[in-house]
Amino acid sequence: MEFEPYTIAKSSQMNIGTLSGLLTAQIVCNNDQLHREIEYGFASDLMSDVLTLDTDKVVLLTGLANIQAIRTAEMSDISCVVFVRNKKASAEMIRVAQESGIVLLEFTGTMFKAVSILSQAGIKPVY
Repeated sequence: MEFEPYTIAKSSQMNIGTLSGLLTAQIVCNNDQLHREIEYGFASDLMSDVLTLDTDKVVLLTGLANIQAIRTAEMSDISCVVFVRNKKASAEMIRVAQESGIVLLEFTGTMFKAVSILSQAGIKPVY
């Protein structure tokens, strides 16, 4: 198996639209919020870990595709949730995200691949 490194230019500012392009992710809802800035990333399937965050401008990467992920993002002031491993948002998840102004993205690759791409592009870890 041959390793092909990504060559992504680091950006001093990243918005959700740029992030979705880097991941070639499907934008599910709230296209009007793609201008929002993202500085940090957090990857977890444990929403209790997400609730401990006290950081702004965060993107959440998760494989947990249920309403709990949206409610947790809402409570944590997270403006963008990326569902990895080709997970799909349900109609209820989309409705709640639309009401809360949370952008939902669907990424076909693994969480590790998404984290790698975003890290190379300059997204910082929360801690």
